[in-house]
Amino acid sequence: MRRAAALLLITAVVSGCTGRAVVEPMPTVVWEPPPADGRFDYQLGGAYPPASGVAIVDRDRTAQPAPGVYSICYVNAFQTQPAENAWWSANHDDLLLRTKGDGYLTDPDWPDERILDISTDTKRAAVAGIVGQWFAGCAERGFRAVEPDNLDSYTRSNGRLRQSDAVAYARLLKARAHAAGLAVAQKNAPDLAGLGFDFAIAEECAVYDECDAYRKLYGDQVYEIEYTDNGLTAYREACRAGGDRISIILRDRDVVPVAAVGYHYEYC
Repeated sequence: MRRAAALLLITAVVSGCTGRAVVEPMPTVVWEPPPADGRFDYQLGGAYPPASGVAIVDRDRTAQPAPGVYSICYVNAFQTQPAENAWWSANHDDLLLRTKGDGYLTDPDWPDERILDISTDTKRAAVAGIVGQWFAGCAERGFRAVEPDNLDSYTRSNGRLRQSDAVAYARLLKARAHAAGLAVAQKNAPDLAGLGFDFAIAEECAVYDECDAYRKLYGDQVYEIEYTDNGLTAYREACRAGGDRISIILRDRDVVPVAAVGYHYEYC
């Protein structure tokens, strides 16, 4: 369990009688990672009541946390959400990467998601300020952790962003999350070691042979998601290799709610 150190504010109070300094303790900011090997559910496509036995639920930041379980707040921290593109353009157009023409640089796998410009210290600080406010909102509503997604956006930036930009920005996000009393997840990109996040959310690590890299970094606090459109082989191999040590689930790619067409959820 990782805890932030308590901060002390020392105020010198000059008293005619004692002249003593008064030490006023500041509130201790505490964060806790999810329960190790706790059964996990990924509900980004829509919230629904968690099944009996589920201890951890991950939902979008626009949703409410699941009552009675450890709740993780999903935040698209390195790219935009399509529904928010107009807001970004109207308010922070300078923080979006542009193409050589008039367009925005978007993720080729998610074409409506525009990649945020974190190429300088000033821009990283500005974007972290915006996302940090979202983190604080997650904490106020009762989430216990955040999942900042798309850490690897720099690999899809046509060379406009460097790995060092992503790492520097990720460290700002970690500080913002901890200041809000939230644990913070490393989402994908296991090659970016040394970030000091509190746990990992690993998509398709069995498909891409990355699971050992996550476990090396985070031990049994890895929460693995495999997807049905990859077939069952990777999921079953993951369960055999690590199902007794980490939480592993199989979900439909769109992570739709339980009553929706296409819903699938398994765990081992």
